[in-house]
Amino acid sequence: MKIVRVALVFITLFLSLATSADYKSSRCDGCWVPAPAQPVATESLGVNIHFTEARPGEVKMIAEAGFRWIRMDFIWEITERERGQYDFSAYDRLLKELDANNLRALFILDYGNPLYTDGKSVRTAEAQAAFARWAVAAAKHFAGRGIVWEIFNEPNVPLFWPPKPNIDEYIALATEVSRAFRRDLPNEKLIGPATSKIDFPFIGSFLKASAGGNWFRVSVHPYRQTNPESAALEYARLRELISRYHSPNKDRPLPIISGEWGYSSVWRGMSGERQAAMLARQFLTNIANGIPISIWYDWRDDGNDPTEAEHHFGLVRNQYQFGRSLVYEPKPAYLAAKTLTTQLRGYRFVERLNVGSDDDYVLVFGNGNDRRIVAWTASANSRRVILARVTGSFSIFKVTGQPGGIVSAKEESLFIDLDSSPIYLVAH
Repeated sequence: MKIVRVALVFITLFLSLATSADYKSSRCDGCWVPAPAQPVATESLGVNIHFTEARPGEVKMIAEAGFRWIRMDFIWEITERERGQYDFSAYDRLLKELDANNLRALFILDYGNPLYTDGKSVRTAEAQAAFARWAVAAAKHFAGRGIVWEIFNEPNVPLFWPPKPNIDEYIALATEVSRAFRRDLPNEKLIGPATSKIDFPFIGSFLKASAGGNWFRVSVHPYRQTNPESAALEYARLRELISRYHSPNKDRPLPIISGEWGYSSVWRGMSGERQAAMLARQFLTNIANGIPISIWYDWRDDGNDPTEAEHHFGLVRNQYQFGRSLVYEPKPAYLAAKTLTTQLRGYRFVERLNVGSDDDYVLVFGNGNDRRIVAWTASANSRRVILARVTGSFSIFKVTGQPGGIVSAKEESLFIDLDSSPIYLVAH
């Protein structure tokens, strides 16, 4: 009976909000609306790793945070040390660990090989053909395992495509691999171009040139040091670009994957606690904007230098703790990930409620007749919002899982205090 009562309360709430003149539709028609086949929220979430040989308990700890995907470099030069001779045994071992913990793999087919290239970029026709042969061999070796294969990593930046990015060279490589997959492995999933940020000129050229390719998703890395919610408008613009060049059905363009994105806990204005809030907001933004896979960068901190931002993207500290139940020390961001997946396991995004300001985010998730709310503000100032025609009481859980008390509706109005850290509301 409790479930039925709660469901009726939320149905009343949603109908009142949908019909009220005080609540207007979003300014972006493609933003903050459920996807045509909205997946369970937590099934889309993953984390980037930098290992094939996991420490004991490490992959288990990733799975216990609620992640369902890992993203990892599948490195050409270490798997083809002699021309035409491939050794994928390290990735066999990694896949065994992932399978045991119900995790799926997004592997990045990346970088050069000194047998064929001078540095990381793959620039010549000979090298591109060799890369494609290697990629097909890898995908055949792991065929049917549900792996998503990404062509390269951030080819639009000099670090990964030296001496400088060249869209024509990347298109030639991507085309070679796509044709080979379409010919030999039509059921394997291929994504790209994995740009640093959402590089519209680079992606537009890629899409225009690869309209006939064997593409499953379009992958981007939407890094920013600003609020993650700003990505929603960029996703809408990117969908328009995809529809222009690469969609058999203009109403359902190829989905977008957020293949790498995180916040360093030592960036200016950042902290461990704020990184936790940004993780939750980043994932919630992606879920509510129809992103089917969202990868957080990074799993572990890469070092301890407090002045080096690259050392502090991790969800956990970098010191292994042998014999402990948690083999790495969690940062607040790890707890934020675990709280999100715990609170929204089995739930799908339903709608964003407009409560009077574009800066305020009140997201509704559903699981059958049950509903949960996640709410925060992107404003620099805390604020109070009102949900009308609501009765009953709700437990609040903070972004890292601590109980935040109980809030009860008064005179069929629920008052919620928001700040920059999301809260989860669970009806009694």
